[in-house]
Amino acid sequence: MRRYGLRDDQWDRIRDMLPGREGYVGATAKNNRLFVEAVLYRYRAGIPWRDLPERFGDPIKVHTRFSRWAKSGVWKRMFEFLARDADNEYAMIDSTIVRAHQHSAGAQKKTVRTKRSGAAKAD
Repeated sequence: MRRYGLRDDQWDRIRDMLPGREGYVGATAKNNRLFVEAVLYRYRAGIPWRDLPERFGDPIKVHTRFSRWAKSGVWKRMFEFLARDADNEYAMIDSTIVRAHQHSAGAQKKTVRTKRSGAAKAD
């Protein structure tokens, strides 16, 4: 499996809900899976659209298609569908990055003692 690619079982869960598939009203997309993998690659690698590898095609066209899907609600519907039956593969909490305030753990509150200045003694 490629590092940022979809496994076959993951692709099988979403492919029938994407526009551009065979039998869908409108034009048939060249390769929906490659496009979805391009979007995943972009976000998982944290790169700008223009830095997508050549295997994904023209970055401007990928971004344009991504924007069209976003405006038409494709991504929202897909995420809502996947959230209903989440496999929690990536759900975890790492305590090295979750910070809690010291008082949430029951730490004693420090009392601050102030020393009176010499000017106050002169009165």
